[in-house]
Amino acid sequence: MMIPQSEAELADCIATAKGPLNIQGGGTRGFTCAGDTLTTRGLSGVELYEPGSLTLVAKAGTTVVELEALLASEGQRMAFEPMDCRGLLGISGEPTIGGAFAANSSGPRRIQGGAARDYLLGVRFIDGAGQVVKNGGRVMKNVTGYDLVKLMAGSHGTLGVLSEVSLKVLPIPEAAGAVSVAVADLATAVAALSAALGSPYDVTGAAYDPVAGLAHIRLEGFAPSVSYRCDRLVTDLARFGAVEATADTPVALWQGIRDVAAFEEKTGDVWRISVKPSDAPVLAPQLAAEALQFDWGGGLIWALVPEGTDLRARLARAGVPGHATLVRASAQTHAALGRFQPQVAPLERLSQGLRQKFDPRGVLNKGLMQAGPLQAGQMQTGFTG
Repeated sequence: MMIPQSEAELADCIATAKGPLNIQGGGTRGFTCAGDTLTTRGLSGVELYEPGSLTLVAKAGTTVVELEALLASEGQRMAFEPMDCRGLLGISGEPTIGGAFAANSSGPRRIQGGAARDYLLGVRFIDGAGQVVKNGGRVMKNVTGYDLVKLMAGSHGTLGVLSEVSLKVLPIPEAAGAVSVAVADLATAVAALSAALGSPYDVTGAAYDPVAGLAHIRLEGFAPSVSYRCDRLVTDLARFGAVEATADTPVALWQGIRDVAAFEEKTGDVWRISVKPSDAPVLAPQLAAEALQFDWGGGLIWALVPEGTDLRARLARAGVPGHATLVRASAQTHAALGRFQPQVAPLERLSQGLRQKFDPRGVLNKGLMQAGPLQAGQMQTGFTG
């Protein structure tokens, strides 16, 4: 395993590579590519933190836990809630900030605040030729040049290896509350969550637990405002079922939703499916899953299915446009089905062109995001991470 201690060492490792490299941050995302392992864990530390400017610059190998502790000491946070996959995947390690952005890891607050990439201000990365590339800036007002920043977010190390990230942070809200609606079925849950999201009450979480039969809505902000908005939603959502408001929403509840904690002790493959929320009630029964969890108002479906199940085939048969990612499965199933949704031919050609530009030698996480073109009957939407 190669553990460079500086950006220069990282660039040299890539430039002198004789074959494919398995790029890792904290090693907590559950995938391994062919080749020698190259980790960014040695690139750790905060380069700049200006609480008054809501900006932070850190080396890519800095752990998320370290940054969260630093931000909390100033009453701030990373609003995009990066997922912690360790429990779901049954692995150890420490998630890094570079890995979070490379995966565009975005939690329940995505419906209100945007994805991880929306908080990424600037990047430094090493391309497949070993060249150091810088794009974006260290402050929110710097938006000059080509937007390689968002291109790197969600590229999973296939276009370049992040060495430094600049991000926007936000204050921790004074208060948080929740409204839970007891619903009869998924269709009612999606209707209730859609009503909450369409309200003027600035909802920051909208999830459905089918086991408990509860649709959960989160609100954050100043305490009087949270109390007022909770009371209004209790009234407005009463038509969908019994409603209960909680003055202080449990942090563990939303962490469990973010990390899909309900599937941690269960065997089987885990898929992550993005669809239109209104399509969820149509699709869910046809997935024939052993367990389901819904986030983003019903637009993000987590499905637990028997090992080796091709859930993309069921998605295609349902005739619902969507995007299915295989998150947890055996190496054999990953090899057979691929981790990511296949792309339509025009998008695949664009992706190949980008890979050729940024990684002409094909050494960075080779094949990880090359699922091949769509087969007949399959559907694909744009990136929804």
